[in-house]
Order: sequence, then C-alpha cells, then structure tokens
Amino acid sequence: MSGKNRFGLVLLGLLALIDVASPLTTDGDHPPMSIAIGAAVAGLTSLVLVGYAWRGKRGAVAPLITLRLASALLAVPAFFASGVPTAAVVAAGIGVAVTIIGVVAVLLPSRELAGAQ
Repeated sequence: MSGKNRFGLVLLGLLALIDVASPLTTDGDHPPMSIAIGAAVAGLTSLVLVGYAWRGKRGAVAPLITLRLASALLAVPAFFASGVPTAAVVAAGIGVAVTIIGVVAVLLPSRELAGAQ
C-alpha cells in the first residue's frame, strides 16, 4: 500500500470519526437524529474497515468506499432543504469534498500492485 493510499485511508477514517460523533452534535433537526444515528453506524463500520484495509486486506476497500460515499450522500439534502444553517451546508460541502479526495487516494494504484520498483 502506497503513501497515497494510506493518506486516503486516514481521510476516510477521520470522516468516520466525525460520523460516529454526529448523534452528539446534532440539534435533532440538522441533521435529523435518524440520519445522525445512521451516520454513526456507518462511521463505526467504516473504522473497522479502515483498520482491515490498513493491514492490507483488499476486500475491505470496496465496502469502505461504498459506506463513505453513502455517508456523503446523506449530506446532499443539506444543499437543497430550506432552513438548514449555513454552517451545516458548509460542513456538508467540506465533508463531500474530503470524501471524494479520500476515495480517489485510496483507489490510486500503488507501486506494489503496478509492479514498479
């Protein structure tokens, strides 16, 4: 696993930690508690998958990416719903952008896989 792949795993792990804390940081409306609890479950699962991926278990990468992208999609309604605080919209935008960067970094081919020396 290359340094870029590990960087991506770190980003996805940090996002997962934020998701785990989301039920503690919501006001119940932004995001709704049901979304916050779902995000926390996805975050916990993502942390386990990050650990496996860090140890080189390639089978953990696809479900990790799927969970992180699903978590990012949970933030999309913040851009379209009325009454969402500006700070929540900005946080959602940053979260989506960091998710994309993390996923791309995890998916970059590593030197070991490409056969480069």
